[in-house]
Amino acid sequence: MYGLPDSTTVNRKIPKKRFYENINISPALKRSFTEEIQAIYWSNKIAPSLVNIQEGSAVKELEVFTIELNTQLLNEAVLRQIDREIPYHILFILKFEGKCQAWIAYKEASGNNQTAFRVENYYHSEWQDEDEISIDLSGLSMDAIYENLVRVTAGEAFENLSVNNGESLRATVDCELLVRQLEKQKERLQNQLRREKQLNRKMELNMKLKQIKRDLEELKNGS
Repeated sequence: MYGLPDSTTVNRKIPKKRFYENINISPALKRSFTEEIQAIYWSNKIAPSLVNIQEGSAVKELEVFTIELNTQLLNEAVLRQIDREIPYHILFILKFEGKCQAWIAYKEASGNNQTAFRVENYYHSEWQDEDEISIDLSGLSMDAIYENLVRVTAGEAFENLSVNNGESLRATVDCELLVRQLEKQKERLQNQLRREKQLNRKMELNMKLKQIKRDLEELKNGS
């Protein structure tokens, strides 16, 4: 499946309730599990014991979860909840009406604890035909494979950043997160500027907006 070696195949259905039963989550998140998801499958397990790949210092194994959807839109909090419950890195493949989309989070161990993870930004590919999706295991170690999958899945989100491929994945993720935050601030200031009537306040907002635009230019290539 997904162009992966047969040795990695698991193909095990996971009950949805495993991720919300006896766990304190909001009613809205529980509805997302029950209404937006048709089924969850543990499709593949990528690990040094199954393929010719070196162990990673941060990534011990990578799970591939296939989520069959009832609707094309899935609450991102669902993926975050699953990621929090599974102490390994996960590549999600969402399926809806013959189309697939890959999702992956930047996920790292919390401190020195290799079983507790901090889940940060999510990145996703475009929707594509189900028979076109292929998972590329490029890299000599589990760390390298995971980093490559994050970069490939992120696509354009990473392409225009001032950091380059020589930078660590952590640095790239931090830069992209800062761009997201500044873009939101820019949009908020632009909305405030359109509504503001007082000249002094408009000048103040405009100065802040110009600074944010300068900061964004520094973070992006060719802007």
